[in-house]
Amino acid sequence: MSTRYPGPIIEPRVFDHRIADSGLVSDGALAELLDRYPAELFDINLYDYDNEGQVSLRTGARGRSSGDDLLAAIQTGRLWVNLRGVETAHPALWAEVMKAFEPIKASYPSLRPTTLSGQLILSSPKARVPYHFDPAGVVLFHMRGRKRLWVYPGDEAHLPEQAMEQIVMRQTTEELPYSQAFDADAQVVDLEPGQALTWPLFAPHRVENLSAFCVSLSMDFQTWGSRFRNGALFTHGAMRARGLKPRATDRLSTPGLAARWAAAVALKRTGAVKSRLMDFERSFEPDAGSADGAGTVRG
Repeated sequence: MSTRYPGPIIEPRVFDHRIADSGLVSDGALAELLDRYPAELFDINLYDYDNEGQVSLRTGARGRSSGDDLLAAIQTGRLWVNLRGVETAHPALWAEVMKAFEPIKASYPSLRPTTLSGQLILSSPKARVPYHFDPAGVVLFHMRGRKRLWVYPGDEAHLPEQAMEQIVMRQTTEELPYSQAFDADAQVVDLEPGQALTWPLFAPHRVENLSAFCVSLSMDFQTWGSRFRNGALFTHGAMRARGLKPRATDRLSTPGLAARWAAAVALKRTGAVKSRLMDFERSFEPDAGSADGAGTVRG
């Protein structure tokens, strides 16, 4: 699969794991987890699509529902719920994930993560995640239900750098410009419970559940290579906002990428670039009695 961003993973690849054998993703365990998980670590999303596949996003808040009621809303609606910070907020599950990650990591000798983090994903039977990229390496551990992923090339046509800059600078969410014609260029993978998927760094992708409640865990990892690249994208975005026209990051040497990463660190420390993502209105709370799982609009 073509990409202009080098990394240890060159194409999508499926691995096996046994995380679900721990019992930590049963309905009972998930309801108990939803009861106690920190509300500030919830991302509750509801995506609406038009006939061209273009997306609009609504976001929700945890609210006061019990874990059982939250789980029911997810299992019957169209919600995509991320529980961030699993590495600290759910150490028992993270321990199982780390065991499953070891043979995957061993299969990529040049994979040397500097940071690892995880988000548990609970998603409704008909939930869909739009075309986007993650500014990190990803291993997706799938545990319940079935889902289909489209993984696209990482070239300028599918992954424009100016859009990437805005995402890395947190000026917008991770969605990218999308055309249904892109699907002809994608590699399609159907994930079953007990499978994990890796794909090349930054590769655009989208996800559809196949009519079943799904539970997955997305492990994000950074390497020095990805950190340098993200730093360069951040710095270039800041330069572009000031009327400059930086060249594409794939034309930079490693020292050039490292210099721009250092500049990004300085820019973040000074607060020169303000994130816009904290301003999203959380317009609903989950409700199992609603057709899409989104309850009354919050006042």
